[in-house]
Amino acid sequence: MNLFLQYKKTVLLIFGCLLLLNYSIISAGLNNNLLGILASIGLFFIGSRKTTFNISYPLFAMIFILEFISFRLHTKSLHLLALALFVCLLYYSFTQKFSFIAFICILLFSSVFSTFFDYMTTEIKQILCYNVYIVLKNFIAIDKIEGVNFYINNAKITVDTACMGLSMFKTGLLSGAFILTLEEKKQSKYFNILQIFLFCVVIIILNIISNYFRIITLILFQCTQENVLHHTIGILCFVFYQIVPMLFLIRFFKPKTEETQTEKQQHKFAIIVVATAILFATSFEIKKIQPNNLLENLSPEYSIQNGTWVNNEVFKISTPNKLIYIKTFAHNPLVCWTGNGYKIIEKKETARGNQKIWQVKMEKNNIQYYSYWWYECDRKKYTSLPEVLLIKLFTNKSMRLINETTKI
Repeated sequence: MNLFLQYKKTVLLIFGCLLLLNYSIISAGLNNNLLGILASIGLFFIGSRKTTFNISYPLFAMIFILEFISFRLHTKSLHLLALALFVCLLYYSFTQKFSFIAFICILLFSSVFSTFFDYMTTEIKQILCYNVYIVLKNFIAIDKIEGVNFYINNAKITVDTACMGLSMFKTGLLSGAFILTLEEKKQSKYFNILQIFLFCVVIIILNIISNYFRIITLILFQCTQENVLHHTIGILCFVFYQIVPMLFLIRFFKPKTEETQTEKQQHKFAIIVVATAILFATSFEIKKIQPNNLLENLSPEYSIQNGTWVNNEVFKISTPNKLIYIKTFAHNPLVCWTGNGYKIIEKKETARGNQKIWQVKMEKNNIQYYSYWWYECDRKKYTSLPEVLLIKLFTNKSMRLINETTKI
């Protein structure tokens, strides 16, 4: 800590410049997960302890990988996560203290995790709904289930996207992190990495159980639309199936590790200097406007002369029978449609010609639609975002996402 005080002005100046340079990216990220991010950072400073593990190299490796991808793909969410990890690197380098519990929370509340969860929302929701159907069909008369639609006594009940409980998933893990940290402070000892990992597994299992019974309760009360009763049921399920069991189980997770007495080590400025240089280089690069080339080498079947630009990342073509969007590959149609009030009923892979594409069945104002979408590069279709990202990362070829929607 004395070393930090010695170089405090230099550190604050460098960090302040990075904040100003990335103000728009940081403010956008904070708007999405402000409380979670602030709580995770606060927990990191409060719960950090001295460790004999040399965290500098793993943190630097993560920052390097994240910034390499951000530099090549201009991915702002990864760049924001790299900045958060840089804070951890600075704090550890000057104090030799680190909190694995808070580190997990920082990853959890990052935009990267939220984006990943957005892509998995439909699949997870369908699995949960089907398992709810398996249980409830033995107790009540359910005519059939179609994706997230339950048909009971000729009435249709749709499980809303909010019933996925992403916010409660994050809140559950953050609550568990605070419980672990308070237990450490109470016992004046620390949990080892295995204990932390096992408790995180327990929290995830409890979260699945909580969401499972939450959906069952909402179906029984026929309350799947967001209102006071809907949120009350969600909070009660969260308390009874997650918080209460965590408070009970923490008694079996006793911290046994004493605080490590680390010897004073000569600080390796090289890692911080190199990491700082990488962050500044990526910060300047990511501000550059990149040509999207969305319409380059596009199939003639799309009449671009009848289309309009919604913005520089979205091109729209409207026809009497079909609505077509051509977007950058970073867009997720499921998020876009959900944000416009559509309910995603079912998502699955289907074939067009000899290539696979995604098919989504959705509904709005009691009208159902089929939405087909895929990633495209050199006229070849892809359904895997990781595969597309790898192609873009190492070849820098033009990529686009094509989304076609028709009324059923």
